[in-house]
Amino acid sequence: MAGKWRLTIDEGFCASHQLRNYNGKCEHLHGHNFGVSVEVEGSELDPAVEILVDFGELKRLAREAVDALDHAHLNDLPAFAERNPSSENIARHLYQGIREKLAALAPQARLVSVSVSEKGTSRATYLED
Repeated sequence: MAGKWRLTIDEGFCASHQLRNYNGKCEHLHGHNFGVSVEVEGSELDPAVEILVDFGELKRLAREAVDALDHAHLNDLPAFAERNPSSENIARHLYQGIREKLAALAPQARLVSVSVSEKGTSRATYLED
């Protein structure tokens, strides 16, 4: 049975949003310090260095993805013009932005999931089969 490695890095950003059609407090303009976790896995290490992905490079990819959201009003961004900027949709947006860049950086690694939290106690995770 072959083993796997799974790496997780954490990032974050600050932004405001409002959830359209929510019918509650979150329909009003408000902000969060969003937490973001990115998880990758693979069963082969880079043979020269014996790592799956350099943590610094993985953090750089995540930082590039969240920089476009940092200190923005998410509803004003093209990615959320029609979709609500919910934690679920933010996680999907970040996943899709990181996936291709990771494939180019480290073909031996696969993006497993991206999680977004608005508070330390709740998180939405996006993953694809």
